[in-house]
Amino acid sequence: MKLATAAFYGLSAVLLAVGLRELLTGFEENRCSMTYMYEYPEYRRVALPRRVARLYPAYGLYLYGEGLYAQETRALKLTGAPVLFLPGNAGSHKQARSLGSVALRKAERVEGGLHFNVFTVDFNEELVALYGGSLRRQTHFLHESIKAILRLYKHLKSPPQSVVLVGHSMGGVVARALFTLPRFNTKLVSLIITQASPHRAPVLALDPYLLDFYSAVKQKWVNQASRLRNVTVLSVGGGYRDYQVRSGLTSLPCPSGDPNKLSVVVTAVPRTWVSTDHLSIVWCKELVLATVRAFFDLLNPETRQFTENPERKLAVLNYHFIRHPVRMVAETQENSVTVLESPDAWIEVNTLRLAYSTTQEGQSRYFLFALSSRRKAYSHFYCRSSNLEMTSWVYGCLQKNGSACVRAVDLSMRTELLPPYKVLILSLNDLSSVTHLVVLASNLNGQQFTVACEWQRQQSQTLSVPVPHVLSFGLTSSDITVNSSGLLHSIELHHFHQVYQAFRISVASQCKVQKDRLPSVYRLTAPWFREDSLTTVGVPSVTEISGMLHTSRPDNQSGALLQLHTAPNCKYKVSIRTSLPKVLGQVLRFCGPVVPVYTAVTLLLACGEQLSSILNTGQAADMNQAVGKGLQPHKVNLCVFVLHVLLSCSCFQEVWCSLFLPPMDTLTPTTPDGPFHEGEEAPAEEWPHLLSPLLYILGAAVAYWGGTLLHLIIRLISFILAPLHRPSVSRDVGTLRFRTLLPITLCLTVMGGASCAALSICASFLLHLYRVLRLQMAERSLSHLLNLAPRKHKDAENGTMDTESLSKSKESNGTPFLSECALQEVREDLQLHFCLSALFTLPVMLGVPSLIHWVRNLRFSTQLDPDPCWPLIVPLIGVYMLLINCNTLKLKHSKLLPLTSCLPLPLAVAMVTFSPLHLYRITYFLLAVLVPLAACCHL
Repeated sequence: MKLATAAFYGLSAVLLAVGLRELLTGFEENRCSMTYMYEYPEYRRVALPRRVARLYPAYGLYLYGEGLYAQETRALKLTGAPVLFLPGNAGSHKQARSLGSVALRKAERVEGGLHFNVFTVDFNEELVALYGGSLRRQTHFLHESIKAILRLYKHLKSPPQSVVLVGHSMGGVVARALFTLPRFNTKLVSLIITQASPHRAPVLALDPYLLDFYSAVKQKWVNQASRLRNVTVLSVGGGYRDYQVRSGLTSLPCPSGDPNKLSVVVTAVPRTWVSTDHLSIVWCKELVLATVRAFFDLLNPETRQFTENPERKLAVLNYHFIRHPVRMVAETQENSVTVLESPDAWIEVNTLRLAYSTTQEGQSRYFLFALSSRRKAYSHFYCRSSNLEMTSWVYGCLQKNGSACVRAVDLSMRTELLPPYKVLILSLNDLSSVTHLVVLASNLNGQQFTVACEWQRQQSQTLSVPVPHVLSFGLTSSDITVNSSGLLHSIELHHFHQVYQAFRISVASQCKVQKDRLPSVYRLTAPWFREDSLTTVGVPSVTEISGMLHTSRPDNQSGALLQLHTAPNCKYKVSIRTSLPKVLGQVLRFCGPVVPVYTAVTLLLACGEQLSSILNTGQAADMNQAVGKGLQPHKVNLCVFVLHVLLSCSCFQEVWCSLFLPPMDTLTPTTPDGPFHEGEEAPAEEWPHLLSPLLYILGAAVAYWGGTLLHLIIRLISFILAPLHRPSVSRDVGTLRFRTLLPITLCLTVMGGASCAALSICASFLLHLYRVLRLQMAERSLSHLLNLAPRKHKDAENGTMDTESLSKSKESNGTPFLSECALQEVREDLQLHFCLSALFTLPVMLGVPSLIHWVRNLRFSTQLDPDPCWPLIVPLIGVYMLLINCNTLKLKHSKLLPLTSCLPLPLAVAMVTFSPLHLYRITYFLLAVLVPLAACCHL
């Protein structure tokens, strides 16, 4: 039985390891370029009012500078446009270096003296993603910093009226939280750019302050969406390399009719096209350049400050982060242009496809495509050019004179930039007033490039294929072959619209004729969110694409789309297989916060198994055996699913609300759009309930092997500390007398209230751990002595000890006889306290972030305020201290044991129901078992 249990949990651990490996390493290499400085950076502290400095001694405001610019700004006489960088969780204010350095270098090449003053805030590298108690304090300090920055420009004739905020990680959430302050003037901030910021929900909710903060921010931006429409917000997600904040969480929860709130994944940002991890998104040169270029385009040359025009801001951000046409939408240009070129420059194309390469000699060529003969047979015109200069290059002819077009309309606005070339797709239905299409191929500067154009039937060049089922485990594949007679093919991936799906998409290209060709671009796109991923390869080649999604399709009606920008006269074979490692990685990416809940459930049920064993046999079960029996998805998940079904009925919802029960915890919706009205709840997704048995198994594997690791650590530490302690063979070793127990409990409680509750909880946990260490030493001493001394009691033939023989264990002069009975008693108490230690570890781990925050701010304040562990300090410390003296003999004779042994299962169901989004509630449910258990030892 033990071997089968170990094998099962070994397999579960393998699945968990495979999923973690895929989550942490299963992505492309970091292709970001590093930003470099050419001069030494300086961070000049900006003096704040005394009141602000006294209220926030741990925080600071700095101005970034380097070289000559740093010397010129020593007196803080500033003339640039203010930009304020906000670091995130455990982030340093020095992370503003990349943005500040690139902005300075760019300003040197800009005429008119336009430049920025990049400020940065020092939040003392606080762990605000895990401890939410300081988020409100950071928000207030940010408000004071913005007012201090604007005061530095009072000497200007046209001082700036607002500050642009760039927030990384939780810094972006703090930036949006500014608008929840009652006295905040919304005109102080009109543009926010966030990088890898979890706007939809916190990654881990370890305390209630974090959730209260998110709730306040969400209510403000939802309830007052109309008042905040002029505030432009751009959220950029990091892609699959960012395993700390998945890109789905970076989607802005905003009404669909608000165009000033933009969300995009960095892989879809033009001229960037790379995935970034959680830290590299700050210094990734490609993304920093896009940000700085956008900032310069947002400057008003007359005022030398950022524009306040929402339409201009939206046009600039769309141009640099969403789509990169030849010019911005807001730029004015005449509807028609006059073309004056010699007749020799005009070439009429009568074939279905054009392939033209410029020569080294500078010349201009205009290619004419007649529309009259193509309208009925074709639906679209496709053209691409390897000349990446974003200038006008495709026109619609309105008036033709001989072989030349004399008046035309510019159609280049629909151009889209891809890594190796720019692409333009025109619908012929939109060109009713145009007689010819004109493609300009001009290389007067001698630059060589290639132009390829063709007429297309969109219906014939769009294929569809159903993806394999997620449970096919890669044993089956969906294959499709594209005999490329065109330049663009689209493959609709039917039923691929959920985040738990993951595929290996292999694309093999073969060409009959070997010659130089433009690279092929494979683009996996989700029509419902800007999360495109592009892969550029040569031809011929065999390429594997990771088919995964950051968000789910809201209506589940259509799937993802694979676009193939192909080389003509080549064959492309596409093969799609389910990837089990990637599926496990996606499950952990989206459902990872639930695994600790199931770990706690397994340990709680293991404790219940221990109590049931003591009640029925008088002996404590083996720890690993108890954990093995703690895997009960047929009881826990079935009850949770029944509750989920019942809550879909309005009558049961009324009963539920009348009992003042909180709503069931469901995972954050994976769809990009959410509820935008007060009181409206997002519909619960069904697939997490289907995956709950798998998550239970993974959580149980963590509990099983975590308990095994704890056992090994205790054995090792006890072996090291054994020479420092007098050998003991009593089961009461390491216990505390009441006159010692009470003062220690009171001291720990007072210390926790006066400083940090997590510190007192950790101290009481260590006292209990010392009890376990002494029991381990006693067990080793007894085993060693029994191997040397003659046995006082004989075992039964099967090698077990009955309850009666254990009850006859006598003591002589306060010392138990060296017998198998004494050894068995110590071993049973040891197994019981092993289980208790594993349970006690959970509240300690949940309190570690607040303890770290307190230690880091100890030089500023000796008391943690607010303290998320303070309401639990009395019951937790009391339970930890009382259970130090617990043993199986006391429990066996307790009248409360039958009732206490029945509590773990209903509390495990409640834990799964109410804790996935509120991890701090785990402690509440554990206390509901531990308090009666402590009473069993003394009643």
